[in-house]
Amino acid sequence: MRSKILAGTAAIVIMVVALAAQQPQQGQPAPQPPAPVDDIGTLVGRLELEKYKATLKGLTQFGDRRQGTKRNRDAVNWIQKQLESYGYTNAERITYDPPVPTRECGPSVPASVVKPEPQRQGGAGGGGAAGAAGGGRAAGAAGGTGARAGGGGGGGGNAGRGLATGSGGSRLVGNRLPTSVNCDPMAQPDERIRTLNSGPIIPGPVDEVYVTKIGTKYPNEMYIVGAHMDGHGYNEAVNDDGSGTALVMELARVFADPKVETERSIRFALWNGEEGGLNGARAYVAQRQALQGIENPKGSGKYPEPKWLGMIQHDMMMWDHGMPKPVIGPDGKPQVDANGRGVLAVSKEQRLEADVNVEFQIASKFADEAMKLAFVFKLAGEKYATDYPVNVGPHMTNTDSGPFQDIVPAISLRENERGAQTGAGWNPTWHTPLDVWTTFTDKDFRLGLNAAQTTLAALAQLTGAKVK
Repeated sequence: MRSKILAGTAAIVIMVVALAAQQPQQGQPAPQPPAPVDDIGTLVGRLELEKYKATLKGLTQFGDRRQGTKRNRDAVNWIQKQLESYGYTNAERITYDPPVPTRECGPSVPASVVKPEPQRQGGAGGGGAAGAAGGGRAAGAAGGTGARAGGGGGGGGNAGRGLATGSGGSRLVGNRLPTSVNCDPMAQPDERIRTLNSGPIIPGPVDEVYVTKIGTKYPNEMYIVGAHMDGHGYNEAVNDDGSGTALVMELARVFADPKVETERSIRFALWNGEEGGLNGARAYVAQRQALQGIENPKGSGKYPEPKWLGMIQHDMMMWDHGMPKPVIGPDGKPQVDANGRGVLAVSKEQRLEADVNVEFQIASKFADEAMKLAFVFKLAGEKYATDYPVNVGPHMTNTDSGPFQDIVPAISLRENERGAQTGAGWNPTWHTPLDVWTTFTDKDFRLGLNAAQTTLAALAQLTGAKVK
């Protein structure tokens, strides 16, 4: 009996000692539970600036990748091989017949569709589209090369200022320059790039490629993530839209890891023919919309075209150098041209207020849902983008999300607001010989990377991504 009592007492003493050992000693912090695993942060951390740049650099070997050319077809083949090298075995293509161009270069649209922007009376600067409609070369150049303000009269400090309506329902405010598509191969000073872009347009069907990350729980639902791989202007189409294409390819690479699972599917689409009038995106909608959510073969659990939950476009991701500003001469005064109009130029340096712009279209059928989707991206960027803020605007326009906007919530990510800023001449590389690799710096490339971080984080949240 005595031995049992002693044994019991010893057991109690051991328990008390053990409990005491688990209690924090005076002056020591209590032990903390392990931090929860942040799968989204893990995935975002797999995006690297040098990998993004390497993918983008690879696209430049095909010049401007103009729709219908051999260089464009070669680029589509290269993109597919890259996607397959990440591990995708389900690459598919959309084939379509592009419309016959109505002019030597530029969008394949009737001339009556292209109208000058309205201008204010009394010397206000003309709208960006006025320059495009007139067929003139892009004004303003990276590095501070001056150009006169479009359609403007004098007015001292107000040269080139005024208000006008931009595309997508936007409002043009402040200094602006005309914009246009370069159609002159000899305007490209680099002989190597001229040679890359020397081939003719070849009549016949055009392809675009996409791959799909299959969801584990809801394979019949998906988000479409896109960018257009074609360009024009006798350049390397680095920013428009190699920057978006490389971004989507890098996202596809991260999600291709078999240890990364998503509850819902994600389709990574590299559109063709955007510059010719959103041709590839329109073809995709025409050919695939009616197939949504259909199991084929029945009972297989396979859905060749899962139900669309949203469309996320990426178009021109790197250049945010601000509004055109007056060029100041050696005498400290604003320069004027021979007609007394103020000379404007865009800075060669990225502006301090650079940001990632997420746009939805306020006039679309799914405006409310698209706005909510846009703010999912803004909040994802606030948490996971390393260098730049994310801002939301309501005037999405002139990109491949347009054909989707009345079918499903659709947004686009950009470097600037497309209508109010790009359309006002904020980007002198747009469709010009300046859209080449050497124009851009790591600050520009990093802005594109931050857009990738934003989209990856938002997608991971929306699709329930987990790292096994």
